[in-house]
Amino acid sequence: MPDAAYQAALERCRNMITVGSKSFSLAARLFGADTRDAAFCLYGWCRHCDDEIDVPIGSADASQRQLKRLERLVAQTRSAYAGDPQEDPVFLAFQHVTRRYGIPAEYPLELLEGMAMDVRCQRYKTVEELLVYCYRVAGTVGLMMSHIMGLSSEKALENAAHMGMAMQLTNIARDVLEDAGMGRVYLPTEWLESAQIPVGEVAETRHRKVVAALVARLLDRAEELYRSGDAGLICLPFRATWAISAARRIYSEIGVRVRVRGSRAWDTRTVVPLHRKFYVMGEGILRTFTSLPARLFSPWKPAAIHAVWRIS
Repeated sequence: MPDAAYQAALERCRNMITVGSKSFSLAARLFGADTRDAAFCLYGWCRHCDDEIDVPIGSADASQRQLKRLERLVAQTRSAYAGDPQEDPVFLAFQHVTRRYGIPAEYPLELLEGMAMDVRCQRYKTVEELLVYCYRVAGTVGLMMSHIMGLSSEKALENAAHMGMAMQLTNIARDVLEDAGMGRVYLPTEWLESAQIPVGEVAETRHRKVVAALVARLLDRAEELYRSGDAGLICLPFRATWAISAARRIYSEIGVRVRVRGSRAWDTRTVVPLHRKFYVMGEGILRTFTSLPARLFSPWKPAAIHAVWRIS
């Protein structure tokens, strides 16, 4: 594509991440320039698709309109993979990145299917069913980023997916009441049934203490997935490890604060202050140095990842 068109598309995506996710924007500064730009392009596509459908659903007609929007997004995504010219800057940038890094079409299409689950206000009986959703909307992002960062082992694809899934569980924990107000209840229904909380009453104040206990269980599962994600960091280039470790520490800190606030976690939005972000980022970066001995004995070598990982 013409360089000017790509640069304009990249700038659009850079602005989107600056406004849409200050945490990811901050962590992305630790990437090398090419990886950072590719991450911005991927984020721009994800943010654009999410914005297209992430509005409250007030009626069956509204849900149908959102599903129609999703159909168009799927068609545009397939068109980008087919090599068709893209007029939308976000899809132009997305096309450039998926071509350059060989990102399988299955991943973005799975992500869009996860968004369709949101539009349908799908319920999840078990935590395992919820994890399928988390894989689709966030684990796939970890897998796409693996291609961009140059993951050196196909065995580590699972770790990459788990990192994204952990971050999504953290999002769910932070936004559980806000999501419930939009008709989206992610807490497993079997947990709610055991706690005698009707699905339609999750946001009610009288259930706040019990909901906090259920969210703590969700955060326990997130921590397991974060640890799995950490195990795959050694398969990334060292500088990419800095960025992912920093983002992971910021996100897990959100979970820590939700847990500590307990039933008051949703009185105001749980955020990590900037000074604390820098602290946990520094902690994450320092931890990456513990992998140096293993890297010295088994140096990282760039490798194209061709396998597609799927949640079982």
